[in-house]
Amino acid sequence: MKNWVMGLLLLSCGIYAFGQSRGSKGLVSGTVVDGDDNSPVMQATVQILALKDSSMVAGNVTDLDGRFSLSARPGKYLLKVSFVGYSPSFQPITLTSSKPRLNLGTISLHSDAVMLEGAVIVAQAPEVTAAEDTLVYNSSAYRVPEGSALEELVKKLPGAEIDDDGKITINGKKIKKIMIDGKEFFADDPNIAMKNLPVNIIDKIRAYEKQSDMARMTGVDDGEEETVLDLSVKPGMNQGWIGNTDLAAGTKDRYSGKVMINHFRNKNQLTAIGSVNNVNDNAFPGGGGGFRKGGNGLTAVKMAGVNFATETEKLKTEGSVNFNYKDADIVSKQASETFVSSESSSFKNALDHSRNKTTKLVADAFIEWKPDTMTTFVFRPRFSYGKTDNTNGQNSYTFSQDPGYTTDELFGTDDLTSLVSEEDIINTVLKNTLKKGDDLTVGGSVLVNRRLGKLGRNITFRGKYNYTNSSSEQFSTSETEYFQKTPEERMEILNRYITTPTKSYDYSARLTYSEPIFTGGFLQFSYNFQYKHSTTDNSTFDMGDNWTIGDGVNESNPGVLNNDLSKSAAYNYYNHQMDVTFRWIREKMRLNAGVSFQPQKSDLSYKKGDLDTTTVRNVFNFTPTFDFRYKFSKTSQLRLRYRGQASQPNMVDLLPISDNTDPLNIRNGNPGLKPTFTNELRAEYNFFNTEKQRGMFSFFRYQNIMNNISDRKVYDSETGGYVTTPENINGNWNLIGMVGTNIALRNKKYTINTFTRANYQNMVSYISEKDLVSDTDKNITKRLSLGERLRGTYRNDWWEFSLNGSLDYTHSRNSYQESNNLDTYQFAYGASTNVRLPWNMSISTDLSQNSRRGYAESSMNTDELIWNAQISQDFLKGNAATVSIQFYDILRNQSNISRVITAAMRQDTEYNAIYSYCMVHFIYRLNLFGGKGAGKGGPGFAPPGPGGRHGGFGGPPHRRF
Repeated sequence: MKNWVMGLLLLSCGIYAFGQSRGSKGLVSGTVVDGDDNSPVMQATVQILALKDSSMVAGNVTDLDGRFSLSARPGKYLLKVSFVGYSPSFQPITLTSSKPRLNLGTISLHSDAVMLEGAVIVAQAPEVTAAEDTLVYNSSAYRVPEGSALEELVKKLPGAEIDDDGKITINGKKIKKIMIDGKEFFADDPNIAMKNLPVNIIDKIRAYEKQSDMARMTGVDDGEEETVLDLSVKPGMNQGWIGNTDLAAGTKDRYSGKVMINHFRNKNQLTAIGSVNNVNDNAFPGGGGGFRKGGNGLTAVKMAGVNFATETEKLKTEGSVNFNYKDADIVSKQASETFVSSESSSFKNALDHSRNKTTKLVADAFIEWKPDTMTTFVFRPRFSYGKTDNTNGQNSYTFSQDPGYTTDELFGTDDLTSLVSEEDIINTVLKNTLKKGDDLTVGGSVLVNRRLGKLGRNITFRGKYNYTNSSSEQFSTSETEYFQKTPEERMEILNRYITTPTKSYDYSARLTYSEPIFTGGFLQFSYNFQYKHSTTDNSTFDMGDNWTIGDGVNESNPGVLNNDLSKSAAYNYYNHQMDVTFRWIREKMRLNAGVSFQPQKSDLSYKKGDLDTTTVRNVFNFTPTFDFRYKFSKTSQLRLRYRGQASQPNMVDLLPISDNTDPLNIRNGNPGLKPTFTNELRAEYNFFNTEKQRGMFSFFRYQNIMNNISDRKVYDSETGGYVTTPENINGNWNLIGMVGTNIALRNKKYTINTFTRANYQNMVSYISEKDLVSDTDKNITKRLSLGERLRGTYRNDWWEFSLNGSLDYTHSRNSYQESNNLDTYQFAYGASTNVRLPWNMSISTDLSQNSRRGYAESSMNTDELIWNAQISQDFLKGNAATVSIQFYDILRNQSNISRVITAAMRQDTEYNAIYSYCMVHFIYRLNLFGGKGAGKGGPGFAPPGPGGRHGGFGGPPHRRF
């Protein structure tokens, strides 16, 4: 024991001595701003020079807010600050032992007319830079068609992807929020900004992980960070009103309309938005290369919203109200194969038609109050109300052998047995469903932080509360014909009405205390209590054989309560969480390491038919966390993170019951289920060379799930149905890596972007036939996916030309059926261009060849040559108005086919979508600026000139790059 104590004392002394030795140097800090509009100058070079020979003693670049800090020993020096397009600033400085810290305040840089003239030739804005853990994209480095919204710009960003549902990912990380100048913009719905914000007001886009309010106050990572896109408004446009109206009509009855007005004044923002369209919220493609779908189905959208933000010295408020209505008409064709043994599969073809109407109203707010320098209050209220009205009609056929016909051919005949032998047909199902629902959610959180005098010592309280009241109705009719059963059992008709009201609420309280233990070292202790309660009452009624959904449920059609299928449940959850975290901060290094202890208790009271049971479960979770960051420089950083997380099974899955509401999908419980534990390790590294405008960013993630809960499906070859039982299984893990580079070539006018992605998945599932229940087998699917995106761009004052290429390769191996091993390719190549002509006309076009290879079905091996084009003309004073004509899929070659592969099945789906059509747009911009250098009182502003800045074709360049 004495040895341990002595060792700890020596370690503490060593750490203290190390901290003191680091303090022998002085620190020079300050902020660099533009001398004309006081906007921060990012990536400016700051150097401390020796007086005798002007040799560099220390150097760095400014961060996103123009701030810098440099270390040097006591002495007299010369500070130099420089940036392209500005005259350098020189300032003598003195560091002494008695005053080792010197804050120079604000340093203004003024434009250099001579340097600017040359900058048009040699200094193009870099496409992407890295500053610590933030990627910064320059809007001016990307040309998009006139009138484009933010989505078209984001599509061009290296490492960015937008899927069919509008989900945005940057280097594999999902974007949760859009912000403007550090303030949340319609916090819960990034798509509002993506579809409505015009590109011409955006200066830069920053992608970073925003800490939670709790982590921001305490300085300790709590695992609740969100990846955000933070937009900065162009200098001069953040002091006044900006209005934008975009009205469009097209062929095939297409229409679109957007109205937006923004007011920016210092740190205050106000935005009002309204839009309607029936083009799936799609904008002009204009990117060239890569697969682009028209979206799944035909969707009409109506939305309106207001967003605001204010900030004073002590009070900061943000909030939004958003109304959204969607009407989606979706038709799909599916062909799937489900593996049921090492030698056989179940094949299914289906036609599906859905009409989904969704209405949603959301209001949220953020209030931060600092009554003094030691205390902070944060309050986040939230309200949402939603309604759904969804109809679905599905017709499906299930076979024991591959039918050998397409879905269209199978459903195009009146007699299925004329194409497929009756002994190979398992069932046919005709089902119609109507679901109606509404839900109300009210909640909020409050956080109070108090600093206790000593630097780093603070105490924090956070409370959360949420209440949800929802209800749903389901009307369904189904007619199933079993071809392998006796004539008496062959037809099954199920007509049902189901109601499911649900109420739930939860609250939590967390208390955190942080104590400094040495210079830069802190210990944090935290306790959190959480309680959840929910009740649900499911009532199932059997309706008559001749009943239809249109008949509804009333006094003449009351239905008969089915006690065997009706069920109710009451759930309670208690969680106590104790955390201990060590935090160590140095000039270039930051370390968070901790452990979490979580005793949990859950109880579920469940009634179904004659069953009335209560089950109680007590578990204890232990989860470690680790977060290490090292800054090689302001533009280069390495970050390593590990997090372990335990999760519990669904309480209903723990009950020894069988739910046969759907005879083709019977589900059993499993009282022996164990908790799952997920190990996740992440690594990120980036660097950027400011002078050469070359950089690289990378992201790697390894994830392993222990005791993963997988569904063991037992196939019934007579009915084509499954009996599903959840079971723990091991062996599921995946590894993903992404590397992106940005290289500027000659005169910075030529750039090359690459984005490489690799993903390996080991997927394990249970597969059984009915007669092999006692000998459940595992099917292992190993899938390697490799992807490469390459874009080369030439850009000058009036023209941008890009060559694009992409390749996606999938190597899939199935342990059960080697016949399903696949090596598939998706590759695309093409070009895009944007030309600004002297008479205020712009032309944008892109051409791409999209191909698929390696699929067993010839219908999946396609070649599609896609061509889109846009012509736009600016007019009126200040080019305030634009008329544009957009042509989509001019050659009429686009399709919408997707494939999903898991350890248990593969499925190909084709959706209806908007393909070839034409739109005519009228855009009007109203801009009343009050800032210096902005257009004062004019109706519009000049179109993008050199590098995408203001000025028009051949006009003078902007002073900043």
